[in-house]
Amino acid sequence: MTARTTTTARAVTAGAVMLGWVALLWALEGIDTLTGHRLDTYGVSPREASELRDVVPSAFLHAGWEHVASNSLPLLVLGFIAALAGLRRFAAVVLTVIVTAGLGVWFTAPAGTVTLGASGVVFGLFGYLLVRGFVDRRPLDVVVGLVVAALYGSILWGVLPTDSGISWQGHLFGLLGGVLSAFLFRRPRRPATGPHVTV
Repeated sequence: MTARTTTTARAVTAGAVMLGWVALLWALEGIDTLTGHRLDTYGVSPREASELRDVVPSAFLHAGWEHVASNSLPLLVLGFIAALAGLRRFAAVVLTVIVTAGLGVWFTAPAGTVTLGASGVVFGLFGYLLVRGFVDRRPLDVVVGLVVAALYGSILWGVLPTDSGISWQGHLFGLLGGVLSAFLFRRPRRPATGPHVTV
């Protein structure tokens, strides 16, 4: 299999995974609407032990069509770019981001709130792509990170507590989870191939 064939196969796989993921989010919102928003109970309410089980499912649910629509495009784009490096690493990154963002919300969100949505994952993928190239010391990934920063850098305002209806906690801890993932799942350094000299 040639390098071009491998790259094409990875792109097709990454695209299929992300399209499937986004389609799932819309399907779940449809089910939520038809059932009178019963799925919203799987959002995270802070500092309640029973709510820890909702950390993962909360990342796949949204509070209305506008909410899921706002997350769909950045999730599709950032997820596709991240998944190009391999699905195993991508899955590990996403799981780390979801857990970090969810636990961050559980510990720090205001009492009486319910947090759900994929925006924590969006922020996590943004943070991951931003620093991955520097951590792995791969010039191409550094360039990708700079392009991602240019396209989506404005989302960083979302980590500030400027709107009581938006979970800045989920955004902030998602971003931190993405940066953490870049270090946890860094690519191993290739050994030098030059001649071995002893003295």
